[in-house]
Amino acid sequence: MGEGSGRGGVTGSPSDNGQTTAGGGRSLRRIALIVAVATALSKLAGLVRQQVIAAAFGVGVAYDAYNYAYVLPGFLLILLGGINGPFHSAMVSVLARRPRQEGAHVLAAINTLVGAGLIVVTLLLFVAAGPLIDLVGPGLDAERHAIAVLELRWMAPMALFAGLIGLGFGALNAADEFWLPSVSPLLSSVAVIAGLGILWLHLGSAIALPQYAVLGGAVLAGTTLLGAVFQWLIQLPALARQGLHKFQLVWDWKHPGVQEVLRVMGPATLSSGMLQINVFTDLFFASGIVGAAAGLGYANLLVQTPLGLLSNALLVPLLPVFARLTAPGDRPELIARIRQGLMLSSASMLPLGALMVALAVPIVGVVYERGAFNASAAALVAGLLMAYGVGMPAYLGRDVLVRVFYALGDGTTPFRFSMAGIGLNVIFDWLLVGGPTPWGLQLPALNFGAPGLVLATVAVNLITCLGLVLALQKRLGGIPLRVWTRDSLLLLAAAVAGGLAAWGLEAVIAWPANLWGRLLECCLAGGLGLLVYGLIASWARVPEVHQISRQLRARIPGLA
Repeated sequence: MGEGSGRGGVTGSPSDNGQTTAGGGRSLRRIALIVAVATALSKLAGLVRQQVIAAAFGVGVAYDAYNYAYVLPGFLLILLGGINGPFHSAMVSVLARRPRQEGAHVLAAINTLVGAGLIVVTLLLFVAAGPLIDLVGPGLDAERHAIAVLELRWMAPMALFAGLIGLGFGALNAADEFWLPSVSPLLSSVAVIAGLGILWLHLGSAIALPQYAVLGGAVLAGTTLLGAVFQWLIQLPALARQGLHKFQLVWDWKHPGVQEVLRVMGPATLSSGMLQINVFTDLFFASGIVGAAAGLGYANLLVQTPLGLLSNALLVPLLPVFARLTAPGDRPELIARIRQGLMLSSASMLPLGALMVALAVPIVGVVYERGAFNASAAALVAGLLMAYGVGMPAYLGRDVLVRVFYALGDGTTPFRFSMAGIGLNVIFDWLLVGGPTPWGLQLPALNFGAPGLVLATVAVNLITCLGLVLALQKRLGGIPLRVWTRDSLLLLAAAVAGGLAAWGLEAVIAWPANLWGRLLECCLAGGLGLLVYGLIASWARVPEVHQISRQLRARIPGLA
């Protein structure tokens, strides 16, 4: 898996049923399969990790504090080191069009510049841990604050490793090596699982007791850092094999390739960073709600598991294609690929979001409700999961649109929308949750509680998607927005019908209130919902869904 290839361009057409090659002669479908399998393994490991944390700590002090400590190093790991993040996207966009030897020089120079800056960031996180926790969690009590400060200091070096991970994996994707970057997060999950497993062997169920909160928090933070180190180390042999790693410092910020990376990476980092500031805002308002931060972490993992899988499978193979279709003569194919990305994201996210709204309670029960994770914790997380489900299509649709602008060399437009989104998120948080306000203002709030934080983010993402589509229409022209909107609404109607069918079956049957009963409930009700969605979406003849249905019928005996 992940063998390199040359710098060949894109061939084929949008009607080639997914066989278009992405630089190395491999079809988008094959690349998507590689990325999907690797990401599925990583997400499965992440889900197991979260189940282990839930069983050990529930929504107790150690994990609640960890969510505040993790917000800054985790923000950097997602922002800088994440697949489809700005560092990754900038490297793919630039190196995909350059010879391998030049790419090695560009990577070494960018590693040197970014590494120097992130060492300073690491030191700041360590020294200023206390004030930073005050900033993101002003409502924390003394115990949670002290544990969060300790955990943040443990995880401060993740800032440095995050940048190196993102740059290295972007270079590997530009060389048509997709397996390793997508599977590497598995190492981080394994590190945390192993650390908590060792702690469990020593303490047993006492791990959840308050007197061990500091120890539990330190193990969580230390193994999280160890996982990031592993992610960086595993990429070094692959980079060397591809001829992309010089293993030396290179101070050359005037090189054209370095300048191009910086032009894309700078605004893109600011844009993605603005999106993550919304996380800070949510935690600021959540700090006065006991257990809300932990609940957001558990619910977010349930959403990110399918979202990350589909996002990587869709965006990783499409990003190099977008980057190679920026010439004016390629405009019709670029628009077709944008349509493909948006429709496939809607076709996958809408039914999943509907099922999460309809089946939130049994889903949370199956995944988390054991050990220290009791019924009250399950109720909290189920409410948050329903709110997340409403916004799933907007999350992935926004990512597709942002990557199109990155491929066009425009990081400024997404940045402007992200800046506007921060202000909107603060306003929506005030309106839906209430909480601290500047200058002593007292604003009326609808008091949705913790789910209101998620709904505020959903509203921002929907507005951002609309704005980015209109901006893209202005830039490219000729985008058939009326047809795209019609097909999207047809998929939305099919998803609502599927969600109602799943909810109806879940409501009319008295399912056993145990693990196997809930698992059966999820499978049968979810299967009915997906069946209803598939039938209606196929009947509506949305081209992308019709194509998928035709391929399934051809491959599954008895359906052809």
